Amino acid sequence: MHNRRASLAAIAGAVSVSLTLSACGGENSSEGSPKGGTIGIAMPTKASERWIADGNNVVTDLQAKGYKSKLVYGEDDPRTQVSQIENLIAQGVDALIIAAIDNKSLNNVLQQAAAAKIPVISYDRLILGTKNVDYYASFDNDQVGRLQARYIIDKLGLEHGKGPFNIELFAGSSDDNNTKYFFDGAMHLLQPYLDSKQLVVPSGQTALNQVTTLRWDGGTAQKRMDDILTKSYRSRKVDAVLSPYDGISIGVLSALKSDDYGSAGKPLPVITGQDAELASVKSILAGEQTQTVYKDTRELAEVAASMVDDVLTDQPVKVNDTSTYNNGVKTVPAYLLQPTSVDKTNYEVALVAGGYYTDAELK
Repeated sequence: MHNRRASLAAIAGAVSVSLTLSACGGENSSEGSPKGGTIGIAMPTKASERWIADGNNVVTDLQAKGYKSKLVYGEDDPRTQVSQIENLIAQGVDALIIAAIDNKSLNNVLQQAAAAKIPVISYDRLILGTKNVDYYASFDNDQVGRLQARYIIDKLGLEHGKGPFNIELFAGSSDDNNTKYFFDGAMHLLQPYLDSKQLVVPSGQTALNQVTTLRWDGGTAQKRMDDILTKSYRSRKVDAVLSPYDGISIGVLSALKSDDYGSAGKPLPVITGQDAELASVKSILAGEQTQTVYKDTRELAEVAASMVDDVLTDQPVKVNDTSTYNNGVKTVPAYLLQPTSVDKTNYEVALVAGGYYTDAELK
């Protein structure tokens, strides 16, 4: 989502509840007369417009169900996030919704939550290595990767025997459990074309541990793409880039444009993405990034808020996957939403008609 909607959500919330900045590290607390207590929400960072909107949407949805909330952002520092969650537990929140920065760093603090009988919803990123996570709300992460791969296959005409084409592979952060689902989903479809040599990776970097991007950082992706171009593309051109996230795609594009891609004689490759961030949708419309995977995080926020409400009111919690997401200690029951592939041909239907963006915002 994007800043306009995040701002609107915050303004709307201020009408009926007072959003005040507390003394605890930029924490947002919604005050009111709730039916069910206070929910702690730990989001990863404000560096991505997506997480700003997620936080505000969860606050708004909880408020609509009669709950107060305390919203914190860890600014991509796992130790900060652990400290924030400890503070939320000490403040006596009734439940926790956590989008983990480092999915393996929360074992001890979630043991504290369990001791205080505080249920935990893992939000979009599965928390690993602990029994003390109750439910998982996310999208079908394998399908995200498949949509990216399918787009590359279709745009290059691989099913019609075209090729060979040069492709480079990027993946998300190594400490985010979603990374392997995105990558495995994509490679399930791309691997046969790599095996047949219709797709070639000139850098030779094809294993997940060779292509991850710490913290999903666009600058890190740009540097890696610069290095790949320098070492592997002096006499070749890039035909496609598997990118798992819009911020990484922007970094990749910066490197490519610095190498004269996008000029008349050197067209930009097919470049995928994820999250339909405003800058990347504009890039798609400008003919730079090619595709993104849209995930309506308004729906995800509603799922998480409903899970909390069901748990705290002793109602059956709605899930649609009870087998896929094993965190190393337990299989966490999940509710998975479906993503949508978006490019120039369908952005109006997917994004504008659905109210995610207005035409004016995309100009």
